[in-house]
Amino acid sequence: MNKWGVAVTIIVVIVIVAAIGAYFALNQGPQKTQKPKQIVIGVTDKISDLDPANSYDFFTWEIHQNTMSGLVKYKIGTTDIVPAIAKSWDVNQNASVWTFHLRKDVKFDDGTPLKASNVVWSIERVIRIKGDPSWLVIDFVKKVTAVDDYTVQFTLKHPTAYFLSLLCTPPYFPVSPKYNPDQIDHDQTAGGAGPYMITKWVRDQEMDLETNPYYYGEKPKTSKIVIRFYQTASSMRLALQNGEINVAWRTLTPTDIKSLKEGGKYSVIGIPSSYIRYVCLQTQDPPTSNKLVRQALAAAVDRKKIASVVFQDTVEPLYTMIPMGMWSHEDVFKEKYGAGPNLDLAKQLLTQAGYSETNKLQIQLWYTPTHYGDTEADLAQLLAEQWEATGMVKVTIKSAEWGTYLDYARNAEMQVSLFGWYPDYLDPDDYTTPFLESPANNWAGTRYNNSHMNEILQEAQSLSNQSKREQIYKEAQQILAEDVPYIPLIQGKLYVVTDPTIKGVNIGPDMVFHYDLLYWTS
Repeated sequence: MNKWGVAVTIIVVIVIVAAIGAYFALNQGPQKTQKPKQIVIGVTDKISDLDPANSYDFFTWEIHQNTMSGLVKYKIGTTDIVPAIAKSWDVNQNASVWTFHLRKDVKFDDGTPLKASNVVWSIERVIRIKGDPSWLVIDFVKKVTAVDDYTVQFTLKHPTAYFLSLLCTPPYFPVSPKYNPDQIDHDQTAGGAGPYMITKWVRDQEMDLETNPYYYGEKPKTSKIVIRFYQTASSMRLALQNGEINVAWRTLTPTDIKSLKEGGKYSVIGIPSSYIRYVCLQTQDPPTSNKLVRQALAAAVDRKKIASVVFQDTVEPLYTMIPMGMWSHEDVFKEKYGAGPNLDLAKQLLTQAGYSETNKLQIQLWYTPTHYGDTEADLAQLLAEQWEATGMVKVTIKSAEWGTYLDYARNAEMQVSLFGWYPDYLDPDDYTTPFLESPANNWAGTRYNNSHMNEILQEAQSLSNQSKREQIYKEAQQILAEDVPYIPLIQGKLYVVTDPTIKGVNIGPDMVFHYDLLYWTS
């Protein structure tokens, strides 16, 4: 063989050896795998409206909390309020005038500086538009002014000791100047000055969040968060098991949670919450305009059975609208109607209202099939069975998807409907005023309007003395149990299921999932 033949042979051998090595490296040998720079979160929730002047549901507010920023915020994992866009603040002696001094390094995600005028413009915009959550501003703020480029002053309609808690809600967040100044901007993705910006949004399918390059705070630990929307909890669980999502959030079924926890493959994180579920009853049109009817329905409810059968004891029975663990909570429905079910009392009340086994009360019970998870149909069915157990009630169950459901509620088109509540701010006022004061409760569709209730809740808002406020909220709960525009059902617990190598789930009393804290450990 000549030298050229030898050279060719050597080259061929080298190529073969390299190919074999590459094959084993790819298919046999140990490799270091890198986790992606994104985390995918699955939800069965829906985004109602990307305009904080009109959005009023917890998951959409969670998006606002991750793409916008307020003057102040809750310190992660606590109820302590700390600076955010505002670096400091002053308040006068009776808590009616609040002055905030802004940071000078805050920008929107397009690089536009955020100044006092942007805060004022955003607040006045909420007042002009008068959307669903606008009462959080309108009922409190008399005037908001820009003292200078970096100083904002709020003059309130009455002293409000918990005004900082209100400022933690999205209606107070400064929004990008790209928002329509005079109308609800339903699909506006410009956001505000939060840790993330929205880079993709396909309604009911996917939302992509990427790091805001101009964010004034600590940069997110994961640069991209993808949120995928699922119609059912079962499809979301399947996506988790197939590796399509890394985190399963609101809302898996109690059965799924139990099964995934027992399987040991995922991290299942339970979080105490002030989340409540309840029934809304339309108080102006028959038959639920009759207080005796509403009281009868309240008496017939078996909360313990709901907790065990529908939610597999992942929740607790609730006998008032103010959650357990919050000051002023009192079990007024248990005091008035018993632990339930009290069918004898329910029959007595229905008889007084003119109904009988041959002249049954006819009601429509509404639920929304995906927003609260797959258990909702079961909850509606069990409630219907409990009411029909009186022998004097006939229930027709109806449903509508979340967007339509909200419209029906706003227009008071549902006789009886199922809803849930996550706190706007951590105070008993948030579990009374939005439900029991008119017109703050317009969103709920109950049309409940009690002049004395309106007066005492307004009085409670203006007081700084907690013991005096507590007495008012206890009185409000007694009136609630008498008038029954709502029937409290259960108090829940939040669950997050993640890939075990994902860390950073830190959901505090405000129950907001801060995506910027999530990260892969390997």
